[in-house]
Amino acid sequence: MTTFEGARRQPGSSRDDIREAVDAHLREDVSYLGNLLGRVLRESGGEGLFADVERVRLAVIGAYEGQEAVETAQGFVDDLDQERAEQVARAFTCYFHLSNLAEEHHRVRVLKRRGSAAGDASDSLPATLDQLTEEVGAEAAADRLQNLRFQPVLTAHPTEARRRAVASAIRRISDLLEARDSSQNDIETGDIERRLLEEVDTLWRTSPIRTTRPTPLDEVRTAMNVFDQTLFEIVPRVYRLLDDRLQGDAAGSTPPVAPAFLRLSSWIGGDRDGNPHVTADVTRQAAEIASEHVLLGLSRAASRIGSTLTLDEADTPPDAGLQALADSQHALDEALASRIGIRSPGETHRRVLLFIAARIRATRKGGPLAYGSPEVLLDEIRTIQASLRAAGAHRAANGELQNLVWQVETFGFHLAELEVRQHSQVHRTALAEIRAGGELSEMTTEVLEVFKTIKGLQERFGRRGAARYIVSFTQSSDDLENVFSLAEAALGSKEAAPVLDVIPLFETFADLDNSTRILTEILESPSYRERLDATGRTVEVMLGYSDSSKDVGPVSATFALYDAQARISDWAAENDIELTLFHGRGGAMGRGGGPANEAVMAQPPGSVAGRFKITEQGEVIFAQYGNKTIAARHIEQMAAATLMASSPSNEKLNADAATRYGALAETMDAASRERFFGLVKADGFAQWFAQVTPMEEIGLLALGSRPARRGLSVSSLEDLRAIPWVFAWSQARINLAGWYGLGSALAAVGDVEILRDAFANWPLFAAMIKNVEMSLAKTDETIARQYLALADRDDLTAAVMDEMALTRQWVLATSGSDDVLGGRPVLSRAVRLRSPYVDALSLLQLRALRGIRRSVEKDPADADHRLLLLSVNGIAAGLQNTG
Repeated sequence: MTTFEGARRQPGSSRDDIREAVDAHLREDVSYLGNLLGRVLRESGGEGLFADVERVRLAVIGAYEGQEAVETAQGFVDDLDQERAEQVARAFTCYFHLSNLAEEHHRVRVLKRRGSAAGDASDSLPATLDQLTEEVGAEAAADRLQNLRFQPVLTAHPTEARRRAVASAIRRISDLLEARDSSQNDIETGDIERRLLEEVDTLWRTSPIRTTRPTPLDEVRTAMNVFDQTLFEIVPRVYRLLDDRLQGDAAGSTPPVAPAFLRLSSWIGGDRDGNPHVTADVTRQAAEIASEHVLLGLSRAASRIGSTLTLDEADTPPDAGLQALADSQHALDEALASRIGIRSPGETHRRVLLFIAARIRATRKGGPLAYGSPEVLLDEIRTIQASLRAAGAHRAANGELQNLVWQVETFGFHLAELEVRQHSQVHRTALAEIRAGGELSEMTTEVLEVFKTIKGLQERFGRRGAARYIVSFTQSSDDLENVFSLAEAALGSKEAAPVLDVIPLFETFADLDNSTRILTEILESPSYRERLDATGRTVEVMLGYSDSSKDVGPVSATFALYDAQARISDWAAENDIELTLFHGRGGAMGRGGGPANEAVMAQPPGSVAGRFKITEQGEVIFAQYGNKTIAARHIEQMAAATLMASSPSNEKLNADAATRYGALAETMDAASRERFFGLVKADGFAQWFAQVTPMEEIGLLALGSRPARRGLSVSSLEDLRAIPWVFAWSQARINLAGWYGLGSALAAVGDVEILRDAFANWPLFAAMIKNVEMSLAKTDETIARQYLALADRDDLTAAVMDEMALTRQWVLATSGSDDVLGGRPVLSRAVRLRSPYVDALSLLQLRALRGIRRSVEKDPADADHRLLLLSVNGIAAGLQNTG
């Protein structure tokens, strides 16, 4: 479909120039999928629909290139009747889904071509280990590798705009596109094309708007798709690639040295902060669903490996340990052992592993065959390995059987540690009610039920299953102590209470500033000290990127977070504590987004120490883990960055930069904060924000199970969640949350040479500038003005547009580029190619918003609201980020 191949003209370049600069394979994929969509549109809506899509396409390209006014394109959009406007919105949305798929497919192609997953890239784990070895020596580097820990935390996303049905259709198209690349003949290729047309037609006919809000358990099951399709398989693959490079020719013939460094956590079904739909029963079911998936995966893997372990005991005799295990299995279930033995005569290793597979299946439902813990399972698998090695069958011991060991070590029987989060105020209210006596409210009863659920989960899955309890908006040491008190009240005694690692979450600027004082105070708590002793003095502290950015602006939040990490790291060192900092980052630039591996390398000295924990939200989960090749690369990059962040060279780089540019940071902090407060604290700002963005209307979308606000109206921004704050600005093509105040901050420094020096030598500053470049690349001044014109506040409009221009000017001066993303040409071209089509959806959204603003009756079911919601989905897909 040639309707979706245009791009905006850049200085000195035409659309053809830009397209020629994009890899030919990617161009072919986008063109091919676009043509399929064009056929589907003609079949569905006739030539009229196709012509209207083309008309809008050419109009927005003309406006984007400056060949005609944007008002002309807006006129074409406004002339469409309601049904056609919705169809055009859906057509552009489908195009973006297909275009995103093509880009992902091409990324996989490039990764395979480069062979980076095999360790050839400079940021691969083997290359990183080599560099670390040069700095600290082989023994120290090996020790650091063994203690490496990367822990992604899956979280539901309240602005994940894409329906699961849409995501499933896209994944089927992706599989067919991959099959097309490897098709062997015209008959096979023709069959694939027919099936592709069927799937594209399904995607076109599937409503992009959810009719009902997903439940927390729906969100759990969506995340399980990622585990089933990618994570379970690729995690041992990443370990294997590392082991192969570390051992060279000896790999597979000697025991592996690569550690199982990944641990998975989840908030989905456990995060109840502001989400009344997450109950104790939901938390229990979420854990059970996760366990069901991992036990299914383990039992299938054990059965598959067992069926291939056909080593005759005449050549590969069992040792005494394996024979004892076989005897114990026979005693446990004689009939089952006999049935397996009939199928495996003279194959003791196979017989024992198939019995293990049966026990894993039984563990899903309980009973006498069920394993009591994953540690028992690991012991039995290792018994098989030891016997194989004793018999000289080293490759059988260290091959697929080792992959199974790695999977059990990584996922246990729980898959992901289910972490509970609740707001500190809820705890205060519940505890006050308990201490006052009398009948408890429904809220307090539910709070207590959560602790009983955690206790039950620990009894079933062990402490790894659920022990971490995060306290949102921790403002005092009492907020942490309250959790222990509530657990004791729920279970009746301190001894009966579940084991809890209570984790403070410092979110606002004030909380970040007070963090070390609060941490020092909590060390006086007997309950906290007791847990500290039990864990070997390990402590986890979570930092909130979203609310701190909404609180003081993105520039001041960046510096505040860095300062807090540095102070907390010093506090940990002074108190002989092994610290893990938990980074609550989002996918968008206004929420700490951007390349996470670069962010790891920019952390303060001593704050990483080989351990990095980070939230992975909604859309990011599928972007990073939805494809096996991309997931393997992402895990490897993050692990390598986590390992390298604590290298002497990197820590010295960050320490020197913090000292050298301390005065610059102070100047930027003061100027950016003054500029940010001047906007958000202006009279009527909240109401104006609701007028110039679709913030209110976003709340009508059935996006996630959690409400967009904690309860207050739009008259107050204090209670608005940071995610829809970012989402609304991105929808309006302004992206204010990602850059506002930076222009004033850089201008306050005023010295281009100093700024360029900082850009070259200060990782934190460079990461901030690069992230803002991405935010600016996705803004559009012309479209932004159309949104800002929805309200009559020339002063606030001028403040936004002036700061946008100032930020662009100083960012380019600082980076030394002629255009934003000038240093990242591939990314720049990708943004430019899709931007005019995002404009089409923005103009459709503006049409809808104007209609809604004119209407006296605010009916969420009317045509304007429906068109707006359709456009929200499309813009989110086009920009490739929501909140």
